[in-house]
Amino acid sequence: MKELLELYVAFLKIGAVNFGGGYAMLPLLEKDLVNKRGWTTMDDLADYFAIGQCTPGVIALNVSTFIGHKKKGIAGALAATIGFLTVPILLILVIAAFLTNFAEITVVQHAFAGIRVCVCVLILQAILRLWKKSIVDNITLILFLVIFFLAAAGSYVLPFKVPAAVLVIASGIFGVLFGKNGKSGEKGSGKEASR
Repeated sequence: MKELLELYVAFLKIGAVNFGGGYAMLPLLEKDLVNKRGWTTMDDLADYFAIGQCTPGVIALNVSTFIGHKKKGIAGALAATIGFLTVPILLILVIAAFLTNFAEITVVQHAFAGIRVCVCVLILQAILRLWKKSIVDNITLILFLVIFFLAAAGSYVLPFKVPAAVLVIASGIFGVLFGKNGKSGEKGSGKEASR
């Protein structure tokens, strides 16, 4: 029960400051869940983000569910998910109950303008962190360029837009067929060094 409460409180705090969605939250998740608590690794966190991108719902919420499940199974997934949702749901209820035309209030518009700038910085920071972990050789660089083209410019060149889920699944298949697993490569090189 103590671990479930710890999961709830940890994700309650994360959900309370979840401005900008999943990618903007990556630095916070890394600091709290990887560095401070040791609940996951940066590689696993990157994998959770990839899976969260192609599953329904908000990426950061999906990631909290995955980490909760990793820690304590279904009960952990529920504790982390409910923790993550508590503050946003309360805020929405308060806004809906007491403030009409909330987005039209000048102070709120100015606050959101400032938050958008901060979110851009956080997303850029997340991209740079993911870049360092993901683009490790020429194969991954080529895959990045192809996926970037399909995601960013594909709808202008192609007669249709390629869904993000298709890009993630295709990248995973490409990784299985042509990629190298950095983790197994490190283990293999360690075994060779010990021989």
